[in-house]
Amino acid sequence: MNANSAIGPTTAELSFRALAAWCPERDLVELFEASWPAYRRYFLRDGEAARPTYAECHRALQEHMPELAPAIDAICESVGGGDLQSRFLSHWCPPPLFAACSMMTWTRGHNAIVRNYDYPPLAIDGAVLASAFTGTRVLAMSDCLVGALDGVNEHGLAVALAFGGRPVVGRGFGIALVLRYVLECCATVVEAIDVLKRVPVHLAYNVALVDRSGAEAIVYVSPDRGAIVSGKTTCANRQGQTEWPEHAAFCATVTREHTLNALTHDPTLTLEGATGRFLLQPLFRPTAQSSWGTVYTSVCDADAGEITLHWPDGSWKLSLAEFEPGVLTRRFGLVPPPPRPRDFRVATPGGVSVIG
Repeated sequence: MNANSAIGPTTAELSFRALAAWCPERDLVELFEASWPAYRRYFLRDGEAARPTYAECHRALQEHMPELAPAIDAICESVGGGDLQSRFLSHWCPPPLFAACSMMTWTRGHNAIVRNYDYPPLAIDGAVLASAFTGTRVLAMSDCLVGALDGVNEHGLAVALAFGGRPVVGRGFGIALVLRYVLECCATVVEAIDVLKRVPVHLAYNVALVDRSGAEAIVYVSPDRGAIVSGKTTCANRQGQTEWPEHAAFCATVTREHTLNALTHDPTLTLEGATGRFLLQPLFRPTAQSSWGTVYTSVCDADAGEITLHWPDGSWKLSLAEFEPGVLTRRFGLVPPPPRPRDFRVATPGGVSVIG
């Protein structure tokens, strides 16, 4: 939910920022204030009554992420301590959002995750934060300020997320805060899986994990069933089978999965070569051709503690050990959002709601 905007009918500029947030209650205020109007519109899109109360949000954080709760409380206070801001920053039962993404874990002589983040370009934070919310040094692409879309920590753990392609919404956290919690509190894939098994999520997601020892996993999480360790090393936007045909067709999930599976069977493939394949169609989805396009390709390097953002015509490497703040502006082609099929329906505890 970046503050950037379209500069023409078919073009937009997005400024990716690398920000040091070693004292998040001080360093994140400016970023929050710039993004709060967009955050607020998203958070209240179904009306304020549709969102949980402050007491519910605070209780959920204390129960499920007690180590992270003090940092979130401090950040809430720094941005005004308002009821609405605090509820939003808890990430408890947020409005549902559906994206795409492709991911691959890599442990052939080097330990990393390669992933494409597919989303409307103007709807992301675009901020890579070097931070230590709970004392662990973390480098991660932020989501809704305190969440993480992908990243690494000082212990050598890398994580990334993709939508799981299931039309179910439940009571739980937005997955980005769960990934933040994993990076803050876990050092290994085994520890991360334990967190994913116990922390409730509000949508179905696929989570990629790799650590410095060479352990790897793709974990399926959902609000209505326990976490499943898939045994796979790649994923797009299904959890083993198609359960939302309209979404799978809209984002070409099956085609991307077949391409990813082919990569795993190529014994000559290198990490650099795999990254190059993520920059080609069908894994790469040009934003000039679809409202959901590849905003960036990232390599989250568990061994080096680095994130490298890639595009077909350039890259940007960021290191946790030698972090340097900066800004990189990218230009994206845009197309008007097409009407989504009206049967993009989401089963909720209260009935059925239509998304789109």
